[in-house]
Amino acid sequence: DHGPGVAFTAAPPDSPAPLANRETAPQPIVLPPELVLVAPLAGETPAEPLDQPETLDFDVPVIRTAKVDKHVQFFSFHIRDRFEMWLGRLERHRPMVEGIFTEFNLPIDLIFLSLVESGFSTHAKSRAQAVGPWQFIKGTAKAYDLRVDNWIDERRDPVKSTVAAARYLRDLYQLFGSWPLAMAAYNAGERKVGRALVRAQAEDFWDLTDTKLLKRETKEYVPRFLAAALIAKDPARFGLAVPSHTPLEYDEVLVTRPIHLRTAAKAAGVSYEELKTLNPELKKDLTPPDPAYHLKVPAGRKDAFHANLATYQDWKRVHAVRHQVRRGDTLPLIASRYGTTSQAIFEANSMTKSEKLKPGDWLLIPQAVKPAAGTARTLVKASR
Repeated sequence: DHGPGVAFTAAPPDSPAPLANRETAPQPIVLPPELVLVAPLAGETPAEPLDQPETLDFDVPVIRTAKVDKHVQFFSFHIRDRFEMWLGRLERHRPMVEGIFTEFNLPIDLIFLSLVESGFSTHAKSRAQAVGPWQFIKGTAKAYDLRVDNWIDERRDPVKSTVAAARYLRDLYQLFGSWPLAMAAYNAGERKVGRALVRAQAEDFWDLTDTKLLKRETKEYVPRFLAAALIAKDPARFGLAVPSHTPLEYDEVLVTRPIHLRTAAKAAGVSYEELKTLNPELKKDLTPPDPAYHLKVPAGRKDAFHANLATYQDWKRVHAVRHQVRRGDTLPLIASRYGTTSQAIFEANSMTKSEKLKPGDWLLIPQAVKPAAGTARTLVKASR
């Protein structure tokens, strides 16, 4: 199952404080006029649109219900500041997300699912251990070719997780033939939704909302999406102010050996924090021990990165060999095998005290050599 994506273990660190903690609360928003089914899916007979100048265009079926209005009120009043922040965060990635959804021939308005999943936060994590902007649990992530190991969690990579989400949504629509059902399955898992349809002998999502076959969270999921989409299509209409955001741009540099992010940031001429933000998939402050890894740097800093890195003596000399953990391996055993110490391996891999070795994990093993003539400190032989 996909796992719930709307209940966070904790609010992302950049989320504003709850309204109850503020001295003054904003005034309630008067909701705009009723919106009904506006745009059909391909192959459906169009409904007669309302003759209202304020009607918005949608490319998924949009219906206004009391539940949708409740979520509109919640987003636009109770957590207005936070929702504005979510919209701003999505705007930075929006050209990329729209491009990928277009490539997979998906309705563009589905990009607003990311708002109810995570507020497009790369650091979001649910109680069900779903991670990233599109809230994948590990099993589904791996089924859609996202790498999740002790070095990398591509569920946090905005581009790769968006590709996986587009593939998953496409597959769910092909399975259920309905976007509300596909969205419900994205939240609860296709098996749960499929079983509910069979037991209820229902044909659409709205029939299932009258049963006890889906959890309340899943019943609320589609109305939450519809509310988020209504607001996101025209924030000002709902009293939200979303400043314009420059789309995220970056270059990629190919690194053939692990490099600490502080060293990489220095070479690129940017702050460690900026580089860390560009590479949220990295679980450590070190690139993985891959033969080649594409590291993101701010746009225009690629040449400076390579030029500066070439002058760093430590970068030229310091390296390690790779070791894949096998069943029964321990740090002391591995250290003994390679003639090094557990502490050296611990530090070389930026490991935490709570981190446990798992079969299949990759470790960097530092290789000590004799110091060069006139050099007081021990260097590590560079190798590719």
